[in-house]
Amino acid sequence: MTNTDYAIYALLWLSFGLVHSWLASHSAKRLLNPIFGPAYRFCYNLFSALHVAAIFIVGQLYLAEHAESFHFSGSVEGLLLVLRFLGIAVMLAALTQYDLGLFGGLAQLRQGIRALDETETLHLGGMHRYVRHPIYLGAYCFLWGGVLDEFGLQTAIWGSVYLFIGTWFEERKLIAQYGQSYIEYRQKVPSILPFRGRAI
Repeated sequence: MTNTDYAIYALLWLSFGLVHSWLASHSAKRLLNPIFGPAYRFCYNLFSALHVAAIFIVGQLYLAEHAESFHFSGSVEGLLLVLRFLGIAVMLAALTQYDLGLFGGLAQLRQGIRALDETETLHLGGMHRYVRHPIYLGAYCFLWGGVLDEFGLQTAIWGSVYLFIGTWFEERKLIAQYGQSYIEYRQKVPSILPFRGRAI
């Protein structure tokens, strides 16, 4: 990959980070809720999925073909594959602890409620006993399990930058939403890596 390829791919990820973060903000919700109403959460998730898919597709079609492969041993490649599948497993396991209708926006559509997602209770059980953001943990594993060439490395780097910044914004949102309950939870449970053992 050339420096131009790196810059284009970084800008694509920047576009996702900026748009995704803005759409999750209260100012965007206030502006767009009158237009989308109960469909806001569903449309937000759909647009985000299409946006990140477009980044991967454009990257694969126009950038990945110029990427130099890393010559890892078979055992290292095997470990990376395990890490990638572990990431998928962690994300799927974490999702089971949410109301998926609420999480995906279908519940809001069915019930005709605009801000139903704001009423969701704070998750303290399951994987959240060990880390505050288990879906992000799975995403990190998935991204870094794909570092088999330059394109995979760039994807892992920019995806991780997005997750890191996204975690910071998510923390602010959760403190505003749950107040002291989340602050106390935050003091006991690590953000991404379960290095303290079970805390709740």
